[in-house]
Amino acid sequence: MGEIELKFILDEASPSEFLARVKASKLAKGSPTTKTLRSIYLDTPEHGLKKAGIALRLRRDGRRWVQTVKTGAELHGGLSQVGEVENPAPGGRACLEAIPDASVREEVLHRINGDPLLPVCETVIKRSASELSLEDGTRAELAVDVGQIHAGERSADLREVEIELLEGSPAGLFEIAHVLFPDGGLRFSRLSKAARGYLLAEEGRIDLPLAPRNAEDVALDAAEIAEHAARNILRECLDQIATNVVVVRKLDDSEGPHQLRIGLRRLRSVFSVYAPVLESPEMARLNDEARWLGQEVGSLRDLDVVANDIVQREAGTHPDEPGLAALSSTLSRQAVEVRQRLRKLLAGARVQAFLIDLARFVETRGWLVPQDFGQTARLATPVTELAGQALGKRWKKVGKRARKLNTLTVEQRHKLRKELKKLRYAVEFFASLFASKRVDPFLKRLKKLQTVFGDLNDAATVKAMLTGAEAPGAGDPAAQRATGWVIGASQTRAEHGWAGAKALWRDLEETRPFWK
Repeated sequence: MGEIELKFILDEASPSEFLARVKASKLAKGSPTTKTLRSIYLDTPEHGLKKAGIALRLRRDGRRWVQTVKTGAELHGGLSQVGEVENPAPGGRACLEAIPDASVREEVLHRINGDPLLPVCETVIKRSASELSLEDGTRAELAVDVGQIHAGERSADLREVEIELLEGSPAGLFEIAHVLFPDGGLRFSRLSKAARGYLLAEEGRIDLPLAPRNAEDVALDAAEIAEHAARNILRECLDQIATNVVVVRKLDDSEGPHQLRIGLRRLRSVFSVYAPVLESPEMARLNDEARWLGQEVGSLRDLDVVANDIVQREAGTHPDEPGLAALSSTLSRQAVEVRQRLRKLLAGARVQAFLIDLARFVETRGWLVPQDFGQTARLATPVTELAGQALGKRWKKVGKRARKLNTLTVEQRHKLRKELKKLRYAVEFFASLFASKRVDPFLKRLKKLQTVFGDLNDAATVKAMLTGAEAPGAGDPAAQRATGWVIGASQTRAEHGWAGAKALWRDLEETRPFWK
């Protein structure tokens, strides 16, 4: 038997406030029931079950004990899908021979291999549960869990919301989330209770450290179809975006906005690369939302770059120019104001709706268009075939933009920079399908060329930000001197790099395209 549920961390409202919102939503049937659940998770001394992706739980529910084995757990965008097998456990004792599914029973016994079973952690949760229903027939159980996780002498508080599907489509769970979290503040849960308990036992905490999240490589299988490959890459994009939304809201680390913008750009690149199979009205709408949010995040990221990287670099190199330090301080104060506005936006309804809809799109095949009868065949395209077509298309566009490189205008250089970025993302998406000895030389030379264009973009950003009537220090001679210094230094750096752009392009052009 499988279990499908949507999981959130409840950290923006008290449980009572949330339950009042549930009642006001009209989705719930009757009043919630409240009970205390005590769960004990067992494993071998070497955690053999955990290593096999198995969780063994004994739960006391009222006067009875139930043994549960969970297998094949997946948790993406808050949506948990896991295999679940239950049987009575009289007296609260594990009874492995009573596991009703033979294959699960054999796997558990194999992983335990005669070793003793020991408690890893225990949860004591007060659960308020309600049954919810939508007009389309979707039925779900809402559980608001408030309690503690214990592991030895360690303990931690937990407040979590679970919406478990009872009947209907998983897409209905996201509809319910829209209703129950209308104003923002939602945070997807990244770990199961079992995983949190193991983490508490091993590291003394129940969540992953909150830190800027870089993009991670996704290993594709050359035998899989394009739809499956797209889903896996989209999951990675969603995780990067959702994590960094929380990072920007809660931390001052300038890397947070940077990684959030990268995640949004990568998402839009996936939409572009996989457009032949994912093209749909919902994809187009999400792409527009990602573009909007990227522009909002970009305002803070650009300020951070100019203030913390470019101006501070010049101030450190030339301490005898006091205007540089003053300019850096002014820009940093502006960044604080922009960060506060962005945090309010990220905690608001529009961004939250985007995250819920993106998760639904990824996890419930939101790209399906019922009236498009040819879509099924396109979704089944071998990923290797799509990779060759997509990379060839990107390479052709770059080549077109790079013609007569030395005569390109500022605007033409900017367009070439964007095409190079799209090409790099496409290369990274498909790299695992090809031998690294063929991919690495191409990617290395591409990155070198991108650095040149990055300096050009920084110079343009500096000039736009530090000139005009609203520029910082417009009435301060020292700040104006510093502004001229920074603009000149950034322009010099950019032009120096541009002088070698033709050679770098020639190196890239002469590198054999690895996808051919």
